[in-house]
Amino acid sequence: MDKTSFNPGNDRIKRDYLIWLKEAKQRSEATVDQARHAIDRYEIYTGFKDFGTFNKDQAVAFKNALVETVGQRSSQTISISTVHHTLRAIRDFLAWLHGLEPFRRRIKPGDIAYLNLTTGDERRARTSTPKTYPSPDQFREALLAMPSGTEVERRDRALIALLLLTGMRDAAVVGLKIQDVDLERSFIFQDPRHAQTKFSKAIDTFFLPVGDDVKAIFQDWISFLIRDKEFGPQDPVFPKTVVNPGANQMFAPQGIGREHWSNAAPVRKCFKAAFARVGLPFTKPHSVRDTLTQLAYSLRLDAQAMKAWSQNLGHDKPLTTFNSYGQLTRETQGDVIAALSKRRESPDLDDLSPSRVLEILSAKMKSRGL
Repeated sequence: MDKTSFNPGNDRIKRDYLIWLKEAKQRSEATVDQARHAIDRYEIYTGFKDFGTFNKDQAVAFKNALVETVGQRSSQTISISTVHHTLRAIRDFLAWLHGLEPFRRRIKPGDIAYLNLTTGDERRARTSTPKTYPSPDQFREALLAMPSGTEVERRDRALIALLLLTGMRDAAVVGLKIQDVDLERSFIFQDPRHAQTKFSKAIDTFFLPVGDDVKAIFQDWISFLIRDKEFGPQDPVFPKTVVNPGANQMFAPQGIGREHWSNAAPVRKCFKAAFARVGLPFTKPHSVRDTLTQLAYSLRLDAQAMKAWSQNLGHDKPLTTFNSYGQLTRETQGDVIAALSKRRESPDLDDLSPSRVLEILSAKMKSRGL
C-alpha cells in the first residue's frame, strides 16, 4: 500500500463534497461528519490514491476489508450496521463524483454498485434492537423526585418538565429565550434563528396534556426568572450555571447566570441524573418523543388531534411520528394482541346484527337450561 498520508487533489474534492452536502443538500453537521469519516476510511485503505482510480475490483476489495475491520475500542469486528452506513456514504460520494466532468468517464455507476452488501447483510444491518424509553408514569416519577432547593435544581427540574410538556429536542431547548415562551397560551415558539431545530424549521409547540403539576413546575420557573431575576426577552430560559470558588476555595455552583449553554451536553447530564435518582435506566432525552407518542396511543386520538400532536413534535405528517417514535414495546404489543383475542371471544353486541344478537342470547339461555 502507498505510504502517502494525504492527497491534495483528493482533499480539494472532498472539501467541495462536504460543503455541497451541508449547503446544497442541507445535511446536518452529524451527517457531514459521518460522510467525512467514511471517505477518510476509504482513502486510508487505498493509500490515498486519486479518487478517479476507483473501479469494481477496488470496490470489492474495500468492502471485504471493511467487513473484517476490528473496532478501535474492542477486539471485535465492526458491526454490519457500521459497514452498511460506511458503504452507503462512499456510494453517495462516488455518485456525486461521477456527475463532475473530470470523473464522468473514469467512475462508472456499474462499478459503484459493487459497494452494495448482500440482501441478507442489508437486512441484518437494518435490524435494530428494540427501543427503550420511559413510560409517561416513569417520566413523571423521575421529574417529581427532583430536588428544587437551589436555583440550579429549580432550573434542572423545569428543564425536565418542559421536555415532557413538549417533546422538544435537546439541541433546541438550549437556545430558547424568554421571548419564545407564552404562558397564557401554554405555547413555545421554537425559533430556528436561535434554537437549533431539525432542518432549521420554525415549530409551534403547545403544552401537551401530561399533568397540571408538570405545567406548574415550568410556569413557576419562568415567573421566577422574570420576577426575581429580572430576565428580559433575550435572556435564556435555561441559563448556564455560575461556578466560583467556595469557602474552601473549591469551585462550586453559585447559581445561574445570563448565558445560554453552548451545547446540549448539560441537558443529557441533567436527564441522566433525574432517572438515576429513582433507579431507572438512562435513555437519551430524545426518548421523550417515544414516551409522548405512546401517550398519544393511550389517549385514542382522532385524526385531527393526531395531526395536531404530530405538528407539536415538528412533523408535517402524522406518519412521520408513527414511523419514528410509534414502535410499541414488546409488552404493549402483547397486551394489545391479548385484548383483541378477548374481544373476539366476547363479541360486542353493539357491533352485531339483530339476528346475530338473538342467536347469541338463545345459545346462552340454552346452555343455562332456560
